[in-house]
Amino acid sequence: MKTVSRKILEQVISGTTEPVLVVRVDQPDWPVVLANPAFESITADAVLRQPFADVIESLAGRELALEVSETVRAQQESSLPIESSSREYLLILKPLRLPGVESVSFYAAYWRSGVGAGGAESAEMHHALLKAKRRIRDLSRDDPVTGLLNRRAFADVFEHDWAVAARESSKLSLVMFALDEFDAYVEVFGRHAADSCLRRVGQAIRRCLRRASDVVARPDGDRFIVLSHAVDGQGVGEFASKISIAVRELGLHHPRSAAAKFVTVSYEVAVADVSSEQLHAREFLNELLAK
Repeated sequence: MKTVSRKILEQVISGTTEPVLVVRVDQPDWPVVLANPAFESITADAVLRQPFADVIESLAGRELALEVSETVRAQQESSLPIESSSREYLLILKPLRLPGVESVSFYAAYWRSGVGAGGAESAEMHHALLKAKRRIRDLSRDDPVTGLLNRRAFADVFEHDWAVAARESSKLSLVMFALDEFDAYVEVFGRHAADSCLRRVGQAIRRCLRRASDVVARPDGDRFIVLSHAVDGQGVGEFASKISIAVRELGLHHPRSAAAKFVTVSYEVAVADVSSEQLHAREFLNELLAK
């Protein structure tokens, strides 16, 4: 079969009544490179060249945007129930692979009617199956205490974004947070209260993430790590300081803290110029986490 030209493909996509986006995922922020006219029924906002995660967040909220981001980074195919403009859809995410090329450069996103030929009951069963599949995936990727990514899953995300940054000669920023005198907190309040504290701190950090493409994980113990695509050192420092203030403002009582009588965090910022970095992604991350 001969290769179909881009112009023909654009005409085919434009002619379908199903909203479709094509996203380039081998560039930073995953810009939308193609949107068909049917997509205008979902949003009147211009989406071309906009970050894919930002488009999803504006349509369906941050939680779904974060889930979409994780799916794309893992180069998986997935289906997610989504509601937009008072209509129910099934968002189909499909990696587009070229023959003989291992990495994925593009993703297609299809908005399909949430109720298929089998009716509402069939759609409900399908949604339940999708949730079960995502739950199985999450059990291997999530930290059981906070629900954030665990160290292994974060390393996979970091390795993917490192490869993109290397191709684009761009930078990545990492911020490591550590709870101050957390051992003393555990001694006073016990393990269950400590787990609750970790969950609340993790949620506070996640709420501070500026974009859905930013990622937070709990690699171990009392530490959290954030991956940001901001490259300005001062801007990253201000971002980390904002998170530190947000944790302090949780008002979690810590009677043995020398810094304050509330739970606080210290942080360290690392900006990697990937194109000139001598270490590989895993080596860079392991070295940072070993400190």
